[in-house]
Amino acid sequence: MSTLVLALLSFGAAGIGALGGLGGAVLLVPALVVAGMAPVDAAPLGLLTVAAGSLSASSTQLDEDTVNHRVGVTLEVSASAGAAIGALLSAVVSATTLRWLLAAAAVGAGIATAARSGSRRRASQHSDAKPGERRGRLAGASTEDHGVVEYEARHLPVGVTASGVAGLVAGMTGTSGGVAKTPIMTELMRLPVKVAAATTVFMVGVTAASALIVYAVQGRIDLSAAGAIVVGGLAGGRLGAMLQAHLPPVLVRRFLGTVLVVVGVVLVVRT
Repeated sequence: MSTLVLALLSFGAAGIGALGGLGGAVLLVPALVVAGMAPVDAAPLGLLTVAAGSLSASSTQLDEDTVNHRVGVTLEVSASAGAAIGALLSAVVSATTLRWLLAAAAVGAGIATAARSGSRRRASQHSDAKPGERRGRLAGASTEDHGVVEYEARHLPVGVTASGVAGLVAGMTGTSGGVAKTPIMTELMRLPVKVAAATTVFMVGVTAASALIVYAVQGRIDLSAAGAIVVGGLAGGRLGAMLQAHLPPVLVRRFLGTVLVVVGVVLVVRT
């Protein structure tokens, strides 16, 4: 596959990933596998896209005060551990098994993304509530379409456990775990969608780095393709973060969910 094609694929995947709070690898890795690349080779490239997209999107999301770093770091402890274990396991799991895992991740992410609702919380009654995270608490406030929404993370043990499982799958398939982390925060921990998506983009970069260390030690990173992947990921992540506040979230989720389900079905057919 040419360098230009890799860069364009990474650009599109990282942009959509940042836009939907999923991490671009869930699109890039299946696309590379469908194009003929072995899953074991596509996984490191997917995580490189995630790391680059997360890095470039972070400045925009920090300016908008949508990332809750305390929630992200709390969940990321188990997610990073799971990602490292998953990366180790991916070297001994068969290509067919990885394809099935990747297809399941894509279809599951597509259904969860398309079905995800908006914020369940009403606008705050306090007009002076300032958007941002609350110091010393897993809580904060976010500006939604209908006003300022105050929130506090719930069901923390369940969220930490689920994040660990998401990290394990991410390390094995190279999909970053963002497909699960955003729904974990919105559906289980009751965070607003914008906060969950932005916090996920922050988290997946750390998850990707954990697995990439293992891949690097194993000598599984294609350096000739890595440059194009990183350049495309940096540009795409920046664009996706900028567009996140301007496009209708429901439309984005439904489009992305449909694409993911189609990709998952194609992987199943070709397995």
